[in-house]
Amino acid sequence: MSQKDLDRHTLTFEQVSRAKKANSLSRYYSLFYSLNTTYEDEMDDELVKTQKRLHDLKGGISKQSRANFLLEKDVRFLDSRIALLIENRKSLDDHSSATMSARQSNEQNNEIHFTEEQLQSYGNLFFLLQTECHHIASLFCLVRPSEIDNLLQTVMFTLYGNQLDRREEHLLLILFQNVLAKQFEASSDASLLRANTPVSRMLTAYTRRSLGQSYLKQVLSKGISKIVEDDDLNLQINPLKVYDELITKLEQKGCSTHGYSKSVTYEEAASHPEVQAIIKPRLDLLIQIASEFLMTIISSIDQVPYGIRWVCKQIRSLTKRKYPDISESTLCSLVASFFFLRFINSAIVTPQAHMLTEKMPSKNCRVTLTLIAKLLQNLANKPLYVKEFFMTPTSSFVVNNKQRMNQFLNDLCDVSDFYDCLELDEYMALSKSNMSIQVTPNELFNLHYLLSQHINILAPDPQDRLRTLVDTLGMQAPQQVPRKYNTPITLPLVSRWATDLLSKQGNLLLTLPALDMNRHDILYIETKLILVQIIRSFPQTVRYLDTLDLISIANIAARAQSVQWVHKGIRAQFLLKDLLEVLSDATLLVQEIKQELIHLGDLKQSMLSEIASLEKILKALQDHNRYLTGQLQSYKAYLQNARMQNYLSSPSKMDILCIKNRRKNEDGNKRRTRATFLLKRRIQPVEAPLKYTYRDLVKDGVIMSSEIPKCFRDRLFLLFCSPTTGVYVLSFHHKEREKPIVEIDLRLDDLLEMQKQQTQQLDLVYIKLNVCKLLKLLY
Repeated sequence: MSQKDLDRHTLTFEQVSRAKKANSLSRYYSLFYSLNTTYEDEMDDELVKTQKRLHDLKGGISKQSRANFLLEKDVRFLDSRIALLIENRKSLDDHSSATMSARQSNEQNNEIHFTEEQLQSYGNLFFLLQTECHHIASLFCLVRPSEIDNLLQTVMFTLYGNQLDRREEHLLLILFQNVLAKQFEASSDASLLRANTPVSRMLTAYTRRSLGQSYLKQVLSKGISKIVEDDDLNLQINPLKVYDELITKLEQKGCSTHGYSKSVTYEEAASHPEVQAIIKPRLDLLIQIASEFLMTIISSIDQVPYGIRWVCKQIRSLTKRKYPDISESTLCSLVASFFFLRFINSAIVTPQAHMLTEKMPSKNCRVTLTLIAKLLQNLANKPLYVKEFFMTPTSSFVVNNKQRMNQFLNDLCDVSDFYDCLELDEYMALSKSNMSIQVTPNELFNLHYLLSQHINILAPDPQDRLRTLVDTLGMQAPQQVPRKYNTPITLPLVSRWATDLLSKQGNLLLTLPALDMNRHDILYIETKLILVQIIRSFPQTVRYLDTLDLISIANIAARAQSVQWVHKGIRAQFLLKDLLEVLSDATLLVQEIKQELIHLGDLKQSMLSEIASLEKILKALQDHNRYLTGQLQSYKAYLQNARMQNYLSSPSKMDILCIKNRRKNEDGNKRRTRATFLLKRRIQPVEAPLKYTYRDLVKDGVIMSSEIPKCFRDRLFLLFCSPTTGVYVLSFHHKEREKPIVEIDLRLDDLLEMQKQQTQQLDLVYIKLNVCKLLKLLY
């Protein structure tokens, strides 16, 4: 292995050595907590109820974050479709309604049935991908740009969807470390975090998770709300725009604008005395507000989520290793490219999208927030100069705060690693029997497809575990299912190669050499845990601890009315009998039981505090969900109106209306004017078809190629109609046949997307149509 390959790994030899030394202790605690997890399921005291409440709350936050992510994705989709509509003056199918109805589909409508073997194989695969995250890191570097969003959704909100689970969070950070390392290795310069790369998109999505959004709300919402509430605040400092404001105000007051040229250069506007007089106080106030934002951010460094700080640390470490001679200011600039450009400034510029304000910022407020973000970004960037001339007077802000900013960015990276904790978490994961994730069939099939497409690069070795699991599932991934059947399923996560620490009966497997423990150690741990459980359920037994009478505690449980506790009491009697034969004194065991009970009491208070914080986070996410839902409804209303207007503006549709008008008149119906038809068309789409011969379609270039024999072509014709707005039914017919040869439903937004991606052909099996010419025909 080359030195370059060695440098890519963050774990140093010292860290590996330390981890090996901690192996025995980690395994000891793994066994302790795995037993504890088993017995907790049988408890029903206040602590367990609090734990269950905390677990449910964390699950609700993860579920709500995923729902918000999908809503934001729908909003972005509709936004792109609106752009196509404006550009092409076309109607489009209402994608959002289909997406929303699919998301609200009941699981009873799910017609996708997995066999037990399929679920087990997918569970084995997802457990491997979750644990050995270098596979996903490599996959991100191999997929096409158009495939990244779906993969990102699966990884961020499904594979590592439990955002408040320490193990999953640490594994996700290891994934980021792998992706960053690969991107740094492939990049020829240090601008990869500023470009729209897979890693930058991953990091941006990571900051939108609940902990990052909670930090932004806590740190930025007060300052942003103060600006948004002041509609009269105008801090525009661009001389050209200030000059235009000056003329506009004079005209509104009815004053003469003689001597004010309508068209001036930047230099002329900047040197104008009145413009300078307006800009000077604005500039001072802008720098003051930006300084307040900066001090708030710097003073809240301890509130920055650990994961975001750890990512900053990795960016700094990787940059330093690739560019050993890099300057300190450049190093800080690259860290700031993530923390400020992708995290802080994005929230400042678009506060409503980050749940920082309920009020829509006015035009002046948006200008102010944008200028504040520019000041912070200029401060975080390496150069002391700015690209925009009107920002030059703000250089004093950069000079005065540059050292303070660099110190903050260095301190931001000063966090400890988590490798020892992750090792313990992985041991504990092997002992859990109820690990699962919520995943949709299409997520399973899409990831299966991507892995099979790149398996030769991801796992070239035939004995590789990833290849073994993909081979078990088959190299041909199933087809994507319709939206209404794409409802989430619960997928149990199980390692195919794991050795469980507990048997199905809950007794210990005596794998003592592997655990570096003897029978006495195991006996001691299990005895302590059972006695702690009994005391928690029978508080009156705590008095026996002072007299070291542990047998009496076990006897009370053995005489309980509950069969469950009778078994537990008998088990405790059996364990104590064996243990007390070895122990000369039970004092140490009693002391540890007391400490555990004190710890559990403190743990409850800690969990109650955490629940209070998480409830605020969940409420903020729910509020944002309502905002996104409202925004989606507004988009739908806008698109519905725009579709009607664009549909009526199409000449082809006018022809259809005239044809229907003539036919109704020929049938003897009451004559109506064309305007009446136009009015009716706004309510109900017209279904009358238009007819084109095969020869006309070839002449117009609509048909590019055909496999239909020449002798039949003169007898072919095309019918198309629009039963609903934005949807067309095309059918090729033979004059002597009743049924069509080919029939297809076309959605206008799909055709527009094909045109945007420069896809030239639409394959109809026997006939290939030109997409652009077909659009012209429809329009």
